[in-house]
Amino acid sequence: MPVITIRGLTGSGAGEIGHEVARLINGDYVDREVIAEVAELLKRPEEQIAAKEKEAPGLLYRIMNPLRKALSGSGKIESAYMRTWEEPLNDEEYLSALESVIRDLALEPNIVIVGRGSQHILRNNQSVLHVLVIAPMEERLNRITAEKQIERDDAVRYIEENDNSRKAFVQRFFQKDFEDPLLYDLVVNTKYITSTVAAQLIHKAATEKNPWN
Repeated sequence: MPVITIRGLTGSGAGEIGHEVARLINGDYVDREVIAEVAELLKRPEEQIAAKEKEAPGLLYRIMNPLRKALSGSGKIESAYMRTWEEPLNDEEYLSALESVIRDLALEPNIVIVGRGSQHILRNNQSVLHVLVIAPMEERLNRITAEKQIERDDAVRYIEENDNSRKAFVQRFFQKDFEDPLLYDLVVNTKYITSTVAAQLIHKAATEKNPWN
């Protein structure tokens, strides 16, 4: 009953590999479904959860969070001033819900969980295999221009924006370097390895780390 977390640089082919791994283990590939689960747990719109993955701490949060705590202590949380604003989703509330969802998912048999800090949340679970997929920039650019049907300059911006967002997310919530190889059990470079072979390697590694019948 393997549980595998997979994270990749933009354009590295991690998604394709993850789907193939899920097929090999006859399991589920879980990506944006995590957003829906967190949203349901917090009773918030999915759009707000998705935005949380990319936002930087804003001025409104820095102003409103101390005010919210102060008003809560004084019993005035329902003041007219506070009702004027939609209370922002703070980092602690979001991270707590995210951790709960990821840990619950890891209890399911045969599952591939994509990113969202899953390798950090499940770091103490010895049965989980953590995978990072990488590739040289040229290979990534070729994939993105082909997949998105966009020009090279647009592909460069797309890769930079997505990679920077992922790095910022990991740094913000887990204080780790997204590309640190020591965070992973297996690092796969797709420059010369096909998605099929990469998936087979991951399948084999998961079997070695946590044998199942």
